[in-house]
Amino acid sequence: MVEGGDGRAKGVVRILRLAWSIASLFVVESLVFGVSLLPAVLFWQWHLTWQLEPPWFRVFVLSMAAIPAYLVFAVAFMMLSALAMRIAGWRPPRRAEVRIDAFEWPMLDWIRYTISFHMVRVFSGSFLRTTPLWVLYMRLNGARLGRRVWVNSLDVTDHCMLEFGDDVVIGGGVHLSGHTVERGLFKTAPVVLGRGVTIGVGANIEIGVEAGPECQIGALSAVPKFQRLEGHSTYVGIPARKIETRADAASAESRRPEPPRETGR
Repeated sequence: MVEGGDGRAKGVVRILRLAWSIASLFVVESLVFGVSLLPAVLFWQWHLTWQLEPPWFRVFVLSMAAIPAYLVFAVAFMMLSALAMRIAGWRPPRRAEVRIDAFEWPMLDWIRYTISFHMVRVFSGSFLRTTPLWVLYMRLNGARLGRRVWVNSLDVTDHCMLEFGDDVVIGGGVHLSGHTVERGLFKTAPVVLGRGVTIGVGANIEIGVEAGPECQIGALSAVPKFQRLEGHSTYVGIPARKIETRADAASAESRRPEPPRETGR
C-alpha cells in the first residue's frame, strides 16, 4: 500500500511538472511573439489615420510595407526568443541521461528550449538562414561559435551544446544536434568542430562528435555518436570512414610523374 501511494504521488508530481512547463512555455512564447509583432501592428494602426487619395493608393502603400514589417518581426522574434531562453534558464544540460517518462526538469527544459527554436525556425529561419543574423541568433541561443561561421541548415539544433571554431561551414540539409533518444532515455552531449571544418550537404552528425581542424565530412555521410575525427582529414560514407589526410594527398601529388614534354624538332 505504501509503495502504491508513493507511486501515485510521483505520478502527480510528474503531471504537475509537465503542466507547469506547458503553461510557462505558452506565456513566454505568447509574450515574445506579441512583442515581436508589435512594430508591425503599430504601423498598421498608424496607417489607418492617413488620409490618402485616391483610396487605391492608400492600399498600395500599406501592401508595400508588408515585407519590411515582416523582416522587422522576424529579426525581433529571433533575438527576443534567444533572450527569453537565457532569462528563463531553459537550457538543457550539456551532458545528461534521464528517463523520458519521468518528466524530469532537464528534459522539460530541453522541450521548452526546442519548441522556442522550432518557432523561430518556422517564422524566421527559412528567410534568414545563411545570413550573419542567423549566426548571431545561434550565439545568443547558447552556441559557442568562432568567426566567419556559415550555417545553411535549419536542422542544426541544440545550439547551447555546439562549439565551432573559425571558418566552419555547414552545408544544406545537414542534421546536427546535441541530443538523442535511446531505449526510453533522453541523452545529451556537446558537438565540437575545430577550425575550418566543412560538413557536406545532407550529412548527419550525432551527439558527442568531435572533429579536428580542417576536417572534411562528405555529403550524405553519417558520423556515429562520440566519434573523434582527425584533423586535416576527409571522412565519407555511412558510417563515415577516413579516406585520406591532407598530408597523404599532398605526398601523392608530389610523387605523381610529370607528363612528358613535347620537344621541338
